[in-house]
This record gives sequence, structure tokens and C-alpha cells, in this order.
Amino acid sequence: MNISLVSYGLGNLGSVVNMGKRAGAKVTLVSTPDEVLASERVILPGVGAFDEGMDRLQSRGLVEALREFAASGRPLLGICLGMQLLLDGSEEGTSPGLGLVPGNSVRFSESAGVRVPHMGWNTVEPTRADPLVEGLPDDSRFYFVHSYRVVPNREEDQLATTNYGGPFASMIRADNVVGAQFHPEKSHAFGMTILKNFAAA
Repeated sequence: MNISLVSYGLGNLGSVVNMGKRAGAKVTLVSTPDEVLASERVILPGVGAFDEGMDRLQSRGLVEALREFAASGRPLLGICLGMQLLLDGSEEGTSPGLGLVPGNSVRFSESAGVRVPHMGWNTVEPTRADPLVEGLPDDSRFYFVHSYRVVPNREEDQLATTNYGGPFASMIRADNVVGAQFHPEKSHAFGMTILKNFAAA
């Protein structure tokens, strides 16, 4: 089980590498288009702002490589900002996203009881059966840190929801492209299940 982790200057790579190894996978850092295209499965992590993420991918020639990789049908998982980069764009910036899942990310609306960013533990409820969420118990809790939520254009691309001032898409899937808004590498046994399932994809 080989996983390539995209290293482009954003994200806590060490935690993902360690969790991937604990899940029984061989995790390799990749940073060039050729390395991405030679991968069996790819994780795109990310922490920070949307435009900076896209700029860093673009400057390394990774935008087209990721699109080509996704078009090949091999598994691609975006985590946190990496999930938002899979979309067409974001209210947070002006750069176009990877365009692999139709939709955009929008900022949470602050209201009574809803602080931005959404930070801490929250439950994730799958909306359908899927190999990525297989084996998750009811009321599985994951660790979130984000100010923007994903709004997919197609309801069928929503894989799981979380409630924070109302339900939002905390996981998405469009064929072989999947995204998780939470940090599986910080989510103990529940995150381990997600990474094991992805490694076996």
C-alpha cells in the first residue's frame, strides 16, 4: 500500500506521514509533476489560504499533474485546504481551483453559538455507503480547523456531513477524487480508519 503525499510548502506533513505508516502504508513525499504522475494514490494536504495553496501548486507545475493524475482514475484525497483546492474556487480568494469536483467553498456565517473558525472535535455522518467510510462507528468524531465550508454543486458528490450552524459537506467524492475537511491525522482511531481505507483503495 503506497501513498504519495504532496509536499508544496503547506500542511503538517509529519503527522500525516506518521499516521499513514501506522495505518500500514508506505508514505512518500512527492514534490514534482513526474513524481505525482508516477504515484499509485495521492494525498493533497493543506493548511492556510486558498490562493496561496493554488499559487504554490502552480509554481511547482503540480496543477496540471494533479489534474492528469485524477483523470487517470487513481485515488486522490484532499485534506482540509487540500479538499477545498479540489473545487472550482473559493470565496476566500480569486484563483481558480483544480476543478476536479464542481463547487466552491464559502465562509461560515458567524451567529449566536457559531464562531469562526470552526475548530475542535465534531461528528461526521456519512450520507451513503462508501469504501472510504467503511468501518466507522456511529457518532465518529474528527478534528476540524477551518473558516470556509465546501458547497458541492452536485448533491451526489456529498459523502458526509457535519453540523455547525447547520449541516455542511465534511466529505466529498466525485468518482476517484475524495476530500475530507477534517484532519484524519489528528483524529485518532477514526482518522486511522479513513487512512486505512484510502490506502486500500
